[in-house]
Amino acid sequence: MKKYSVLTKYINLLENDNVGEWIVDKENDGSSERPIQFPFVNYSILVRKLQDDIYNFAKESEEIVPGKYINILQANGIEWNHDSMIQADASVLDAQCILALLIASLRAERFCDGALLEFIESGAVTRWLKRLQELDEA
Repeated sequence: MKKYSVLTKYINLLENDNVGEWIVDKENDGSSERPIQFPFVNYSILVRKLQDDIYNFAKESEEIVPGKYINILQANGIEWNHDSMIQADASVLDAQCILALLIASLRAERFCDGALLEFIESGAVTRWLKRLQELDEA
């Protein structure tokens, strides 16, 4: 069994999944009796499993300390923001940095609803997973 297969198994699955959709409250009027719920992304079961697997892999791995992902990104010239992360050339990054990108994408969701959806829909998450697959095959 390959080292990153617990994560790379999601490559084809993500490409064939409706990963998430925005839920916007259009029924309530904002009154105290009917407050409007903030918009949020309802992620698919597949994405929720991927999130769990990324966190579990990071906890068990000696390659990365989950709380150090920003330091790892910075050491590789990547800022913890949407554009820098999406534009990062995964083909030259090591596994530790790819894992940091995956964790950073999950953490970004905590601060900005829909961030993870954008990383997935842009193809960045798939690129990162494919890089892990390449490293597994090397």
